[in-house]
Amino acid sequence: MISFIIKRLLVAIPTLLAIILLVFLLVHLVPGNPFQGEKAFSPEVMQELLHQYRLDLPLWKQFLYYVNDLLHGNFGQSYKFIGQSINELIFPDDLGGFWVTLRLAAYSMLLTVPLGIILGCYAGLARNSWFDKVVIVCSTIFSAVPVIVAGPLIILLFAVTLNYLPASGFADGDFLHLVLPVGILTLAYLPTVLVVARGSVIDVLNSNFIKTAKAKGLPTRIIIFKHALRPTLIPVISLLGPMFANVLVGAIVTEQVFALPGLGILTTNAVINRDYNLVLGITILGSSLAIAFNILVDIAYFFLDPRIKQ
Repeated sequence: MISFIIKRLLVAIPTLLAIILLVFLLVHLVPGNPFQGEKAFSPEVMQELLHQYRLDLPLWKQFLYYVNDLLHGNFGQSYKFIGQSINELIFPDDLGGFWVTLRLAAYSMLLTVPLGIILGCYAGLARNSWFDKVVIVCSTIFSAVPVIVAGPLIILLFAVTLNYLPASGFADGDFLHLVLPVGILTLAYLPTVLVVARGSVIDVLNSNFIKTAKAKGLPTRIIIFKHALRPTLIPVISLLGPMFANVLVGAIVTEQVFALPGLGILTTNAVINRDYNLVLGITILGSSLAIAFNILVDIAYFFLDPRIKQ
């Protein structure tokens, strides 16, 4: 088990370094610099700013300095929010920034995964029934409509027309302000879990060991919960790593629709203002979480599938 985790970590470290290098090169190879905007600086002031933020150094030296800062837990200074570090912007003391995005993604995953497994398993067990057909049709519709389209429609229905829930904002962390965005994210990613769980149940029920259990006369309840459920969860569990990364990205887009003070607004401002360090900080944070979640999924997969232990 320990060697299994060490191997995953040894793969994760160079992967993260490659991501850091790639994003660093991409943001720095964009023409111009963060200080070229509507307000024009004199050549002397511009040179002083570039020197202050080490942007006048060769690119490889800038990268080494940046990696050294990362090793000390520092994402650097913002080029647009003068006097503020990237750590303060991403992890503010209040409920904004990363904490909003994390809550949004966590609530969505807590709803999406169990609900998708339950509906998918039941649809697979009742294959070709009316319930199965309704589930397939609804999942197709939900997966086809993007968040940027579904969001305003949900706001129009529940916030404007029915006046049940707030349309936007986050207030003081009130959960009611998260109901609509969490619901949108859940409907967006629920079909993925549902379809995988349904297909997995159908495959497992057609396998030889399930047919043997039926031939022995075991009750259906025992067959499902003792023999079929565990192998059914394996494809679903392996899906959760990439899905968590997708939910984080989806949460950033959803925050824009519902005007939540999370990483979505920070990401937009960072890209528009060419705030290199802020773009890098958000990207590295998201990539690190995705890699960490994939490792946790691999560990769970290790326990669910005995063949991994070989």
